Amino acid sequence: MNREAEVVVTGIGAVTCHGAGAGTLWRAMTAAGVRLPDRPADPLARMELPLINLVPDLCPGAVPAAGRASRFASLAAAEALSDAGLDAASLSTLRTAVVLGSCMGEPGGNERGRGTDGGWAPPFRLATALAAELGLFATVHDLGNACAAGGYALGVAADLVRAGEADVVIAGGSDAYSRVALGCFNRLGAVDPERCRPFERDRAGTVFAEGAGILVVESAAHARARGALPAVRLDAVAWSCDADHPTAPGADGEQIVRAMREAVGGAPDTVGCVVPHGTGTRLNDVLESRALHRVLGPRAARVPLFSLKALLGHSGGASAALGAVAAALILRHGEIPPNVPLKEQDPECAVLLPQDGPVPPAAGAGRVLVNAYGFGGNNASLVLARTGGESR
Repeated sequence: MNREAEVVVTGIGAVTCHGAGAGTLWRAMTAAGVRLPDRPADPLARMELPLINLVPDLCPGAVPAAGRASRFASLAAAEALSDAGLDAASLSTLRTAVVLGSCMGEPGGNERGRGTDGGWAPPFRLATALAAELGLFATVHDLGNACAAGGYALGVAADLVRAGEADVVIAGGSDAYSRVALGCFNRLGAVDPERCRPFERDRAGTVFAEGAGILVVESAAHARARGALPAVRLDAVAWSCDADHPTAPGADGEQIVRAMREAVGGAPDTVGCVVPHGTGTRLNDVLESRALHRVLGPRAARVPLFSLKALLGHSGGASAALGAVAAALILRHGEIPPNVPLKEQDPECAVLLPQDGPVPPAAGAGRVLVNAYGFGGNNASLVLARTGGESR
């Protein structure tokens, strides 16, 4: 393992409730509009709040509902590979790995088929489906670390590159509508009846979303050798586990702080933006705000946050990967878009959420921290930076 090897991001792709494409995502980020949730066309969604931000139907009639998560991953991967300047012919000459995270995998067929055809298929097959589509026979991993899964996938991708076990890794996360997941959150009383409103004073829970975020990751040396000019590097990935409660984060936030500190390293002053986990649940937002103050120190109240879930909803196992795509867009464009307007910020969440227009990263603070937390106490923190910029 060469831990000093620079890992770069040469391509990004996204599918969200605003449509397909990282460009579409950036336009939504800069517009900062309010997006109200949808109600799935599922007569068996017998729950009080069947609310979710659905991806617009991108290919009507071409893909059965059971394959939505795979389709999102395929679309985002195609965009990321094109962005990276890679195609099927070039991939066939490389050791190309695929690592995808997901909360629910591909649940649609199993949920719909129960009690009718009796069929069942392994839900966590997104990475294998994408590898088969691309004709790849190298390392392929599906990860199921709940809502931190996309962050874990990018950590595995960086390790594969640094260990010299892959030339290129297609990594990220994807999740689609799941009746079971949405029903469980209804039973937990964790669905906001209005929309996803992280850090709002009267927030009442989260709202799930469909989507996928995919990044092409490789070593800087490999990218240079094939003529790629990456603008962003994956500076660090760290993870931890609370080992405390099945659904709630540890009350002391110690493991959240630990993951963040390991990702940020000894240079917290170089963090100029945070894409928080920020789900809209009452405990999570307060705990993360306090943890940011412990990691960033007195600067924490002045470091801008971009609250991605206020714009997209909570895309589960894709959320960390979409957070990384958003961070890469912020670094490419050199500005932090305004947040979706808050009615009133929770005074217990003492973080900066610019809403009046884009703001630049502070001078000398060009790194972006992305956080992701999941059931089971899974925590992942990532740091992205411009190539040639500040380091940890």
